[in-house]
Amino acid sequence: MTTPTTPETDPSSSEPSTTGPSTPGPSSTALVLIDLQEDFLSTPGLARRRAGLLAAVHWWVGQAHRHGAPVVEVRTVLPRDPATWALNMRDDDSPVALEGTDGAGPVSELADVDTILVTKRRDDAFLDTELLEVLRAHDVDRLLLAGVATQACVAMTAASAYAHDFRVSLAGGAVASDDDHAHQEALRWLAEEYRQDVREPREGWPTT
Repeated sequence: MTTPTTPETDPSSSEPSTTGPSTPGPSSTALVLIDLQEDFLSTPGLARRRAGLLAAVHWWVGQAHRHGAPVVEVRTVLPRDPATWALNMRDDDSPVALEGTDGAGPVSELADVDTILVTKRRDDAFLDTELLEVLRAHDVDRLLLAGVATQACVAMTAASAYAHDFRVSLAGGAVASDDDHAHQEALRWLAEEYRQDVREPREGWPTT
């Protein structure tokens, strides 16, 4: 359910023990899910990672709910007008996630996840969207990013988040690409340039 507005792992096997109150106050961290849509996860490289990726996403969503954190789902949705598409899509006449198509919809595995929906047209989820306003409204100062593809929409959103003064981590097991080398290089770049590291499930939900 939505409210309008990687290397494969089994995170459940490394869930940290929890102590303290069972209903903590609202978290200052938001979980942001990026492009978990049929058009993106149906590519051969991501299709084979789909089960592990989405299992990890579900685990992090559970952690977010446990800590009272907002879960924001960002989807690419493009109008039919080619003038609205990214340059490479115009050049190749190969749009993805066209409005009204099944490919633009969320993956079926996330149908039961309660999220705040934000739509975008470019790799950077902050560009000409309501994402910044949504995060500010929830008093968020840290983001945990999950989704695809690591070297494209995930990395561009992470870099833009840095420019907006958000601290960022990548959700371990829950970011992926159909290009292993590009995935690893993007993670390295984000860590070296912006101090944005991968947060592994064993580390639990960020609280500082």
